Amino acid sequence: MMPLSTISPATPSSKASQGDLTADLLAKLLNGAEAEEAGTRPIGSSIDLLRSASLLNADRYEQPDLTARMLMRVGAANLSVGRLWEGHINASALIDLYGSPGLKCRVRTLIAQGAFLGVWGADADVPVTWTAPRTCLNGAKMFASGLGTVTHAVVTVNSGPEVCLALVDVSDMARADAGVWNMHGMRATASGRFDFTDCPMSSVDWLGEPGDYLKEPHFVGGVWRIAALQAGAAIGLVDRAAAQLRAMDRMQAEPQKARLMPVLMRAWAGSALVERAALATIDTELATEQIVSTSISARLLTEEIALDAIRAVEQSIGLQHFAAGSQTGRMARDLAVYLRQAARDAFQQRASEHALGREGNAWGVFG
Repeated sequence: MMPLSTISPATPSSKASQGDLTADLLAKLLNGAEAEEAGTRPIGSSIDLLRSASLLNADRYEQPDLTARMLMRVGAANLSVGRLWEGHINASALIDLYGSPGLKCRVRTLIAQGAFLGVWGADADVPVTWTAPRTCLNGAKMFASGLGTVTHAVVTVNSGPEVCLALVDVSDMARADAGVWNMHGMRATASGRFDFTDCPMSSVDWLGEPGDYLKEPHFVGGVWRIAALQAGAAIGLVDRAAAQLRAMDRMQAEPQKARLMPVLMRAWAGSALVERAALATIDTELATEQIVSTSISARLLTEEIALDAIRAVEQSIGLQHFAAGSQTGRMARDLAVYLRQAARDAFQQRASEHALGREGNAWGVFG
């Protein structure tokens, strides 16, 4: 790992801090992103920064609105790091929900000793399965983010309504293949294929009962975390574009302001909805589908805002945005890939059916 002292700080766009996300820490995350994409600096160095700030501890996520704001800040600085951190937060939440007391205690100890968690759900051509009395898992996962950084992953085993969750040690890099990740963006996440074939059941810890993973409002109702990263990354992209335009003495042009400011205002509004969606998850007076619909709506809105941010920045910066080594170009590539989450149309249909399918539901959580 690169020592923290070798990471040069930069002037951050904001002196604000969220929790232990100080301006200095955020600047270091921002400055490390280019080398992490190029593969000359391990993304684990940035994860170490979060660990040093005690941001990997599960008890830091008890206030969902604060978690949302921290995800926004990290997403603005370094979306690849944000993607991996969101996986750690998601895994921590699943273990807290469905893990046995003994497992929860053991995982806390593992994290204190340097473990980093992830959630891997996408199956490869041969899905990950297990049936008694077999002594090993079978199959593989694709798009497994954080290969070489994630030490323990919550993985889905079998499929369908009775899908199971298991916590598995994934530190064996002989099973990993990051070479299959050939996407245009999010390269630093080292996503790829992980083979669980012949993984012994002695290294598997089950979480909850079959089907628990799909229970709401913790399944789709948790996509507000993705929305938080999207909103933050959109704001971060606009912020970096504005900094570049100021350096070129072009920010004073009225067309530049007219392009970027409306996107920024919408990103602020989207951020507020994300925070409300996060708080909805602990509001005992809300119906489950109300919580889920709000989380979906935040996810879809921030996606649209982020797409508008990419377009506005392309128009404002011009050809330099597409040059090799362009900071805004890298950020836009990462964001464009991250926005392409699964089941978008199904999400929109589900939220629409709730909000528009019954009298009075149009007010949502604001009713």
